[in-house]
Amino acid sequence: MDYSLQNHESFIGRPATDLPTPSLILSKPTLEKNIKQLLQDVKDLGISFRPHVKTLKSLDLTRLMLANGTHRRIVASTLSELRGVLPLAEEGILDEALYGLPIYPSALPHLQTLRSTGSRPPRILLMIDSPQHIDILESYAATTNPTPAPWPIFIKIDVGSHRAGVEPTSTDLPTLVRRVEESNVVQLYGFYCHAGHSYACRKEEEVKRVLGEEVRGVLEAVKFISGSDKGGKRKVVVSVGSTPTAHVVREVRGFLSDGVGGVEVEVEVHAGNYPTNDLQQVCTGLVTTNQQALRILAEVCSVYPSRNEALINAGTVALSKETSEVPGFGRVVDRPDWCVVRMAQEHGILGRAGKENGNGEKVEGVFRVGQKVLLHCQHACITAAQHFVYYVVDEEDVVRETWVPWKGW
Repeated sequence: MDYSLQNHESFIGRPATDLPTPSLILSKPTLEKNIKQLLQDVKDLGISFRPHVKTLKSLDLTRLMLANGTHRRIVASTLSELRGVLPLAEEGILDEALYGLPIYPSALPHLQTLRSTGSRPPRILLMIDSPQHIDILESYAATTNPTPAPWPIFIKIDVGSHRAGVEPTSTDLPTLVRRVEESNVVQLYGFYCHAGHSYACRKEEEVKRVLGEEVRGVLEAVKFISGSDKGGKRKVVVSVGSTPTAHVVREVRGFLSDGVGGVEVEVEVHAGNYPTNDLQQVCTGLVTTNQQALRILAEVCSVYPSRNEALINAGTVALSKETSEVPGFGRVVDRPDWCVVRMAQEHGILGRAGKENGNGEKVEGVFRVGQKVLLHCQHACITAAQHFVYYVVDEEDVVRETWVPWKGW
């Protein structure tokens, strides 16, 4: 068993530098400030909010993102995350959970169980982007006793990331919408998109443009639904977002129209990385270095003056091999000219970012064996997934809480 799982609470009240290495450290003041900003933007706009729980997979962080029940919806990437949020449903602060992958057969029994777990099970929403998904759901309903209630579904729209979804200009989209409306096993909840390609933006104006593409993409999809629901006005949710576009969500009203074909539209924003941020987010120009809430504590294992490098005990499995325009796989917090220039599984090599080894600071004057160093990571979501415990610190870097995340799929 990982050492931290057995002993993490023993570090409460101690400075972060006392932690075993490598460890993941979260600044709670920074988390709270980042969350408060987006919640205020959403409140000012009068739109709905659905946080994604995939970054810091924990009850504590999810409760903060939901503002303890002010918002009552989440999106998850794994069944493990959906099981993890069930206590929040029991507490009465979570009503609805979206499984964010296009649905596949082996997940359905688990999702059906989640629909009836506990005294206050959350409403489970599904994601689809193909008529084959309707076939799967109809087949499951035909072989299940009792027959499951219709599943509320989002249709995933591809607005440029080309990961999942159907393009708003594709002739497949109206066909899919009609298929959904004709089926008895699903109910159209709305249209969902994720602008993952916004991570490549480098200026605020570029991110605003991508936000506009998101909104136009889901509104285009709305045009294909029938305009009434059992004799009344049809209502759908359009869900847009990514952490970069969430940072400019205040611009969303400028892209909206008063209605689409007589259909009432509820606007919802989703995001997941925004509480922590990372070097990739810093590169967008929308996040400052000080808005990064996550750091990795590592320890120097050796120093090599001949090549002006040092060895640390945080490699690929502690950091990930994600990159950005910031050099390396992680950057030393208090010495930004030094970064992790190479990695193996458990080994990280500290070198000077973009510098020739013979110039500038000498490694023997900066690092020594046994020294602990703090690193900012490139992609918080992937880095956090590698760690079994999150050590939560205050303004003085003293551990005040420990959070144990949900692991696996």
